[in-house]
Amino acid sequence: MGDFGEAARLALGLILHLDAGLYGIIGLSLAVSLSAVGIAALIGLPAGTALAAYRFPARRAVVILVNAMLGLPPVVVGLAAYLLLSRAGPLGGFGLLFTPGAMVLVQTVLTVPIITALVHRAAQEQWARHGEAFQVAGAATWRTLPHLLLLARKAVLTALLAALGRAISEVGGIIIVGGNIAGVTRTMTTTIALETSKGNLPLALALGLVLITLSIALNGVAFHMADRGGNE
Repeated sequence: MGDFGEAARLALGLILHLDAGLYGIIGLSLAVSLSAVGIAALIGLPAGTALAAYRFPARRAVVILVNAMLGLPPVVVGLAAYLLLSRAGPLGGFGLLFTPGAMVLVQTVLTVPIITALVHRAAQEQWARHGEAFQVAGAATWRTLPHLLLLARKAVLTALLAALGRAISEVGGIIIVGGNIAGVTRTMTTTIALETSKGNLPLALALGLVLITLSIALNGVAFHMADRGGNE
């Protein structure tokens, strides 16, 4: 208990005196995770809404597959991405391995199913309530998709925040494709893993506290914006 208390005290000191290197690690973590969630949103929002509104033969199988992918093991995704991006892989010519771009790719693959599945469930409820009215009004199905997202905006926000939480806390997959290179691909989670293995608990705890604080702050800002939008 004494060791933990001392580590916590030193961690607080580190938080109050963050250096440029730690700011770089925090900035890279946010840049990679926000980029991945942004890309995943461009894929998952229309895909989830379309699954709710359209009816086609393989729809049930696609829904089952998307939900099954919620449990994708990050290290397996990281390994698959490594094989694709390695010099001998089909995408090796792009030179993405051991770059932030590779980490964005892994986090995107992990977060697309989260956004798609959660948005599908929310949009399906709205379609059950309003789909007949849209059809009676003569609206083409594809024109109703933005309206479904707007009606389910709070659930959509929850999906985006869940995806961001998955992305910013990811470590296994991004270590494989990023290499945890100082100043290049080292994020908060990979630094925590590295410093813990080295016995540098104060730094690991400090970054852990920063990670939790950022997560709470991002959630608070997002819900505040959603509440303001709902009241306007």
